[in-house]
Amino acid sequence: GEIFQAIGQSKDENFKKLSKDPLTEAFNSYKKAMDLDEKHAIDKSIKMNLVLLTNDLTNQAVQAFQDENYEKALSSFEQILTINEMPVIKADNPGSVDTVIIFNSALAAYNAEKYDVAVKYYKESAKYGYNGARTYSLMAAAYQIQKDTLSALNSLKEGFEKYPEDNSILEGMIQIYMDQNKTDEAMQYLEKAIAQDPTKPRYYFAQGALYEKTGNEQKAIDTYNKTIEIDPTFFNAYYNLGALYYNKGVQQMEVAKDVPANENARYEAEMKKADEWFVKALPFMEKCNELQAGDKMVLESLKNLYYRLKQMDKYNAVLEQIEKLK
Repeated sequence: GEIFQAIGQSKDENFKKLSKDPLTEAFNSYKKAMDLDEKHAIDKSIKMNLVLLTNDLTNQAVQAFQDENYEKALSSFEQILTINEMPVIKADNPGSVDTVIIFNSALAAYNAEKYDVAVKYYKESAKYGYNGARTYSLMAAAYQIQKDTLSALNSLKEGFEKYPEDNSILEGMIQIYMDQNKTDEAMQYLEKAIAQDPTKPRYYFAQGALYEKTGNEQKAIDTYNKTIEIDPTFFNAYYNLGALYYNKGVQQMEVAKDVPANENARYEAEMKKADEWFVKALPFMEKCNELQAGDKMVLESLKNLYYRLKQMDKYNAVLEQIEKLK
């Protein structure tokens, strides 16, 4: 064990070539030595070596993580955890738990795409309260990658019970409910999120999208406007408002098309109502173009709006923009 540990510590490249994974070899050798030492005659000397090996493995794990060799990082962290549980080490401080190494094992496992292992270590970290709400969010992310939405949601709920003031957990729950089209639950937690932090525009935007999805257009309009009030540069709020008004105009044009051909006055009246919706949509789409110039969907909407509202100079200018993007 000492020989392999020395190889691992060496700066001499020729010496390092003697073993591909010297610290693991040292770890296995020390374990074997303790298994054979039934009388514990070497406990004191091997304990010192294990403490030093823990330091070496920590450095190796950190370097491996930085090199994106996550499997090696995980292996090194897990060896440290095993050493920490050895009676010769545990005897000095029976109640000690290295939560940093446990959490880092979870991170390494997640990045190594060993999501079951990541969940195991995130659960252990959460048991000791390490890293608070973030641990539950990361655990949920590991579950979601495995398509285990129910476990992800349960993790977030457990985290929310322990850390009810943490908005990242709330946001995770809201997103899952929205993905599952569970609008009532999503709205319930959105209201909690807004109550905790009424300054975040994305909460109002999400609420507006839910209102629009459930057909409550006026509330959708109000919450989109609230989003813009808090953040005047929130592109998606302008876009959704513009699209909502634009679509209302298109729907109204369909109403006009159903008017009998011999009722021209009524047809014109219905088309005028459509234009009123288009007039409402226009400033929001223009603001979108100001915030994100060159967005194709915005330009297409503006093209149609300018044409419908007979603003031909602006219509031609937008056509030129669209042509340049082709």
